[in-house]
Amino acid sequence: MSLQLDSLTKSIDSLERSVKTASRVDDSDEDLLETVRAGVIQHFEVAYEQSWKMIKRWFKENIGAASVDGVTQRNLFRLAAENRLIADAERWMEYHTARNSTTHTYDEDAAEIVFAEATEFVHDAKYLLKMLEARND
Repeated sequence: MSLQLDSLTKSIDSLERSVKTASRVDDSDEDLLETVRAGVIQHFEVAYEQSWKMIKRWFKENIGAASVDGVTQRNLFRLAAENRLIADAERWMEYHTARNSTTHTYDEDAAEIVFAEATEFVHDAKYLLKMLEARND
């Protein structure tokens, strides 16, 4: 059965567009920058959630549900790297940590860190999507 990748594709596209928009914002307009950064973080949250859930679905469909039932995020990403769905499991754990800290984005320092992670995530999420598309049986 083929995975429906539309929601993942849309979430990654939205994140990428918001990151590109953020790069065009003048740093002197702090209110606009804060608003755009909040949008990037929101799109990151959605794209990250869609990504790891799609990884899990891929395993259930292609390897078997038992391969991922009850596994930790770390082990899920390790399995995904072993199966060449992602390039670097540790990097994905950093994204996981960033995602978990989004509840603290009222803190300026935390928001800046998550924003930076979100901009890096675009590349890795697009890689995941490419691998899923190539192996979507």
